[in-house]
Amino acid sequence: MKKLIYVMAVSVSALAFQACSGGNKDAKESADSLNQSKDTTTNVAATGGIAVDEADSKFATTAAVGGMAEVELSKLALQKSSNAQVKEFATMMVTDHGNANAELMEIAKTKNITLPTTVDADHQKKMDDLSKKSGADFDKAYVSDMIDGHKSTLKLMEDESKNAKDAELKAFSTKTAPIVQGHLVMINKINDSMK
Repeated sequence: MKKLIYVMAVSVSALAFQACSGGNKDAKESADSLNQSKDTTTNVAATGGIAVDEADSKFATTAAVGGMAEVELSKLALQKSSNAQVKEFATMMVTDHGNANAELMEIAKTKNITLPTTVDADHQKKMDDLSKKSGADFDKAYVSDMIDGHKSTLKLMEDESKNAKDAELKAFSTKTAPIVQGHLVMINKINDSMK
């Protein structure tokens, strides 16, 4: 019982410290910290434990942030772009990444993985920068962001597909990788047509 009280006191202190220094952490870092505190060996009673190892939980938080960013950047493109190809691609992003995000949230819920609820600082900066652009400048920047984002997301999915210890996350990444690959092919074609 003393050990449980000690663990709970440490957890509350850690959360209080996080709240005080919240300006330094973004949503992904906060989710990763919470997941790390869900140690399944010593902290089950206090946190409910987490059903995956640290690498799999970090995959989930990274994928969640990337997916949210794809949707938000694409919603911006639907508002600001006048290029029909860009708008068609953005519509597909909102649908496909929205569906993948929902599926990942369901998996995370069953594994007791805390996912970020907002994009991280890097993606927020991209969104802020993009929102200041218009016309062809906007389209070029959006397409460039989509190429970069899909390259890193594809690598993330392929790595998790090979290295995941959790079967559901492995299946999710294996199923999602070809979709992301298709998006990358499409956005590269759009980029080529804009030159």
